[in-house]
Amino acid sequence: MRRLKKWIAMGLTLAVAALSFAGCGDGTKTETTTEKTEATQETESESTEAGSTEEGTTETAGAAGDVQAIKDRGVLKVGVKNAVVGFGYQDTLTGEYSGLEIELAKKLAEYLGVDVEFTAVTAATRTELLDSGDIDCVLATFTITDERKENWDFSTPYYTDYVTVLVQTDSGIKTLADLKGKKVGVSSGSTSAQSLVQAMCDNDIIAKDGFNPDTFDPATWTTDVSFQQYEDYPTISTALSAGEVDAFCVDKSILAIYNTDDREYIDDKFAPQEYGIATRKGSELSGVADELVTGWLSDGTISGLIKDNGLE
Repeated sequence: MRRLKKWIAMGLTLAVAALSFAGCGDGTKTETTTEKTEATQETESESTEAGSTEEGTTETAGAAGDVQAIKDRGVLKVGVKNAVVGFGYQDTLTGEYSGLEIELAKKLAEYLGVDVEFTAVTAATRTELLDSGDIDCVLATFTITDERKENWDFSTPYYTDYVTVLVQTDSGIKTLADLKGKKVGVSSGSTSAQSLVQAMCDNDIIAKDGFNPDTFDPATWTTDVSFQQYEDYPTISTALSAGEVDAFCVDKSILAIYNTDDREYIDDKFAPQEYGIATRKGSELSGVADELVTGWLSDGTISGLIKDNGLE
């Protein structure tokens, strides 16, 4: 009898042990399967989103769900100018940013409940960084055009400026007509050169026959006026002082920073420039940005920031 009880006890012990091991094995398998499923779903999701592009556009993977991704990350990454007083300017001593676009970026981040991180961009780099996903949006005096809207989304304009030309006071250049035969400094990737040629054509200073906005290239344009492209505005200003170029053409609000006592604007201003928040095509952030800008325009927030930053 004792031996029988002993064998029964041993049998129960082995059965419990077997069940325990089986339970552990099933739990490990379930966890691994879940991890693989999530990884597979994530990869498939990224592949689907990366492939969901319209003709003539390039969308970054995850653009459609970028708002949640930004919230999960806890940081909104914004491309801004760092040398345009009133819009985006970084103090060289403190590293602090200030300006209308800086404040709008902070408000956007605040709405999303995240911190904000600024990346200095130029006209030549802002879209590259946006397309690559290194930044989530651009607030960098980015002019809205029909051509650009084919590749990126833009919010309702938050500021309207005009293009004009800055020259040395003793240059003798007073009007658009005086720019014939001159070399003009412009920023790479900007629309300033095209706007200037368009204005000269509209004023019958340049024959319209040779100008096609769709194929215009400032690097090859030599009819009555030529262009030298630079990576940033301070370099163009230095080139103007050194006589490398005869004029500096860009939006007037930007030129105001470089309008020193020995310089002046020509009499003409042209090509209204509407600035908007740029986001990736099809991005969820696009709708959020537009809704916020529309609201800030209605309640006077933006007009107040324009006044505070001396942009009236």
